[in-house]
Amino acid sequence: MLELSLACQLTDRTRALIDGKAAIDGCNINFINGPAEELFQRAFRHGEFDIAELSLGTHLMTTAHGQSRYVAIPVFLSRSFRHSAIYVRGDCGIERPEMLKGRRIGVPDFQQTAGIWVRGMLNDEYGVRSSDVRWVTGGLEQTGRQARVPYSLPEEIHVEPIAASDTLAMLLDRGEIDAVIAPKPPSCFGRNPDVRRLFPKYREAEEAWFAKTGLFPLMHVVGIRRTLVEAHPWLPVNVYAAFCKSRDIALGELSIMDTLRVMHPWLVSEVERVRALMGQDFWRYGVAENRADLDTLQRYAKNDGLIEHEVPIEQLFSGSTFDSFRF
Repeated sequence: MLELSLACQLTDRTRALIDGKAAIDGCNINFINGPAEELFQRAFRHGEFDIAELSLGTHLMTTAHGQSRYVAIPVFLSRSFRHSAIYVRGDCGIERPEMLKGRRIGVPDFQQTAGIWVRGMLNDEYGVRSSDVRWVTGGLEQTGRQARVPYSLPEEIHVEPIAASDTLAMLLDRGEIDAVIAPKPPSCFGRNPDVRRLFPKYREAEEAWFAKTGLFPLMHVVGIRRTLVEAHPWLPVNVYAAFCKSRDIALGELSIMDTLRVMHPWLVSEVERVRALMGQDFWRYGVAENRADLDTLQRYAKNDGLIEHEVPIEQLFSGSTFDSFRF
């Protein structure tokens, strides 16, 4: 039995792994839970974990540069539509996405996957290119944040760090930047009346975008230490199978009606609504099942200058997980 560490967030789709209902065959697992940013930094900077939840954007970039310690399996622990992630100063006259051109916009880290998706969507749908904006980077709520891993960008894309004593939320609150793109609301949202979402009816916008594109943005992936994959070729499929089983257990619980597993009175109805729009396998794993999403993210990262060329899919993911399995 291999003794391995596995670092991931505790969610409905990972809980069965942690409580033992979905074991990884051939492995004894030491679980490490924590917030995503902490796990990403520890994995990408120091390679601390044998198996880890990773930022897909950073995994793409480090693989493109030949610097990744991890080989991914096509398990996407986090996916999220991101129209809701754009916060603007209402007093700056930003009424439509096209009006972001020429603005000063904050992002926690230019390589953050959520930002890559938002910038790509703004380019595709509204003609706002990354080079049309002055980007500033720093912690959303904590001072002194630095880039997860180093990167360089083309001259036409302007990115500068904020002062070490500032946060993006502070700057947005004071009106020193025009907007913020972040996975969670800045603390001034809901308190400062001049700070609002660019898409107030973001669910409608996100559903319409999905209906048009079929894309459900991929955020986090699971990586296995490259040296382990080389030494134990059976490992990726076993890890993949366990994560698939854990997800399936979570999906099944969403449809239980006698005693709701989540504190949402109309949870089952909500799941039915999602499936009517997105299909039964709306939280899909697998390379083929997510090829359009992966190709789009690569195109967006290339437009951002984070990668020079699209990375062959065989370099991003373990080849043994490309086959179709029924777990």
